[in-house]
Amino acid sequence: MTKFVGYRCSLCNTEYLPGQVTYTCPKEGGNLDVVLDYESLRRKYQPDDILGRKEESLWRYLPLLPVPDPGGEGTPLRAAGWTPVFSLPRLAAELGLGHLWLKDESRNPTASFKDRASAVIVARAREIGAEVVVTASTGNAGAALAGMSAAVGQKAVIFAPKTAPPAKVAQLLVYGAKVILVNGSYDDAFDLTVEAAAEFGWYCRNTGYNPFTAEGKKTAAFEIWEWYKTSLLEAGVSTNHPPLTIFVSVGDGNIISGIHKGFKDLLALGWLEKMPRIIGVQAEGSAAIANAFHAGTEKIIPISAKTIADSISVDLPRDGVRAVRASRETGGTYIQVSDDEILKAIAALGPLGVFAEPAGATAYAGLVKAVAQGAVKSDDPVLVLNTGSGLKDVRAAMQAVSAAPVIEPTLEAVRKIL
Repeated sequence: MTKFVGYRCSLCNTEYLPGQVTYTCPKEGGNLDVVLDYESLRRKYQPDDILGRKEESLWRYLPLLPVPDPGGEGTPLRAAGWTPVFSLPRLAAELGLGHLWLKDESRNPTASFKDRASAVIVARAREIGAEVVVTASTGNAGAALAGMSAAVGQKAVIFAPKTAPPAKVAQLLVYGAKVILVNGSYDDAFDLTVEAAAEFGWYCRNTGYNPFTAEGKKTAAFEIWEWYKTSLLEAGVSTNHPPLTIFVSVGDGNIISGIHKGFKDLLALGWLEKMPRIIGVQAEGSAAIANAFHAGTEKIIPISAKTIADSISVDLPRDGVRAVRASRETGGTYIQVSDDEILKAIAALGPLGVFAEPAGATAYAGLVKAVAQGAVKSDDPVLVLNTGSGLKDVRAAMQAVSAAPVIEPTLEAVRKIL
């Protein structure tokens, strides 16, 4: 059965067959939504056909993905996704919430959410016979592409701004990708990547620009749907509960739009009872999408981004329109948080065993502010998404905590500290 039947432009709704376009709409330049044959999928599968699958990775949802099985058994490519959800009762009590969970994407093979998109992109690259896959990245997307590519011997080229955290650059290099640091911003690297892909015939993974990135990221929605079906009973949440509220940090906009796409797929299949409310969180210094949302428009006006959360620092979000819709169409909103609030969120999550990078902690910082603003009620079930490991940016993590004392190696010195 052919699941993938074409694309639809997110701006003008023009539809294309699979071979007619590759990246964006030729008419409007809009990002493309992958269209699946939902009618055939409904006939062939029921929820139990997915829930009963044994594979504990995003590939358990292969029937709902527009790519064939990529192979690579026993490699990190087959380990992306299926990340844990943790209960946060202490923070829930502090915030006055009845139910609070965190989905920890730092447990992915390269320690970020971006493994989901890169795994699917590599599968697509192998399907179409692409020799080289290229992407622009501040670190996480590049590390994910480098790691997933290395797992199956796929060549990868990464353009990253020279200001990317050293830990992330090191990860790119260790995975064996060709790494090129750009003397400019992420947006400069993005544009250069598109030009290089066209010039050298490379397959471009760029976030949002490549429609298959959202298809990888939507698998998080499938996991949340599957987890929530069972957690309701285990947590004693009433069947007439408010819909789940999901907090997502937002930079380019592709994670939040991908999650929205996953829930829309489930709705189209008739498998989703209630559409979750999706709340996007942006750093105050990189809030182009939040600005558009609160202005009541889909027009994304570029800014000069500056935030400690490098993973979501973007001048011109490339998936801004769909990111606005993800919150607007689900009854959500956008929250803006300061760098200081992000650092406080890192410090709040750490004592619970979650080491979040600034972009990952941004989602929790948004929840704290949303509670204070009354955007979240005490009986709202809430899930926060941590998109990456704090080990990705140790310099930022050290700003969130007090420095460890240095003492002489004597018990007397220990007593003084105690």
